[in-house]
Amino acid sequence: MSAVSAVPLAMSSIRTCSINLNHWYVVALAAEVGVRPLGVTLWQLPIAVYRDSAGQIRAIEDRCPHRQVKLSEGQVVGENLECAYHGWQFDAQGHCAKIPYFEAEQKLPPCQLRTYPVQEKDGFIWLYPGDLDYLATHQPEPLGLPEWSHLNYIGSVAPIDCPGHFSYLIENLMDMYHGHLHDSYQAWASAALREIQGDGAPQSGSLRDRLIVDYDAQSYYKIDHIFSISQLFFPALRRLHVENLRVSYLYPHWVSTLGADFKIYCLFCPVSPTQTKAYLVHFTSLEAFPKLHKLPIAFRRFLKNRLTGTAKSLLNGLIEQDVRMIAQEQAAFNQQPDRPNVEVNPALAKVQQLIRHQAQA
Repeated sequence: MSAVSAVPLAMSSIRTCSINLNHWYVVALAAEVGVRPLGVTLWQLPIAVYRDSAGQIRAIEDRCPHRQVKLSEGQVVGENLECAYHGWQFDAQGHCAKIPYFEAEQKLPPCQLRTYPVQEKDGFIWLYPGDLDYLATHQPEPLGLPEWSHLNYIGSVAPIDCPGHFSYLIENLMDMYHGHLHDSYQAWASAALREIQGDGAPQSGSLRDRLIVDYDAQSYYKIDHIFSISQLFFPALRRLHVENLRVSYLYPHWVSTLGADFKIYCLFCPVSPTQTKAYLVHFTSLEAFPKLHKLPIAFRRFLKNRLTGTAKSLLNGLIEQDVRMIAQEQAAFNQQPDRPNVEVNPALAKVQQLIRHQAQA
């Protein structure tokens, strides 16, 4: 499929579109939530995430109704979250459970803080900020990362703190022509758009939530022998070959596969209309080594743990370059929001269409 005509992207509303709250978003790595509460923000909603005494993940509005200070600066006491200021405690349902200076017969104020469905899955904390009736009837699920615990995949995680609207980041991820920016950080040398599947338009009364774009790419890496991982560190060992590069917008997250060797996720947590947090998760496949699969489970787990994080420096390099560009895009929009972009990749018009439909939902 050839991209030869300019696609007008002049509608400034895309840069102020809301997220669709009726999805699961990643707000933290599971390891980030320890014995202390963690304050996070999802689309301008301040939320305190914490573990109760049994280790169960909880999420509650991050404010004490007494003086409006952050509950995330307090501590966990048994099943309750205690405010640092006056020691008020709130239970998992958001009710005031204790005021330490109240007498036993004194009635507690009828406080009701908002709580959020939250779960720990595949190494991340997933939170649902939307309508509870929709959750009950439609039962949306967090995006699965089956490679996270699979012994045949080596993972690396890098956080993204992006000073821009989430649409800039997803457009960056869906547009594989920008490999020109990354030079030696990139896993492929060139890409040619081949096919677009899905367009985010309403279908049979419901909204599509995915867009899949296939590119033909020249990959640098081929994981076909036990020392292939060294290609990540020694450019002289790389050999260009054609691979399918598929990028998928599985709203609100992103997934990419390069042949059978690499899979990358970007898990979104839009903070505000001008700030986006996300996690880039990279997996290298060891599926091509049948002899490795016959080794003892304990050794394979040791190997997976030992190699975890080996691609993080490469991810950080990619992120730094992308964030620098996105910051300039956001700044340009802030200065002149009605100035149109001249775009030649038709996939990005489809990305914007999907974002708009989800925002309208």
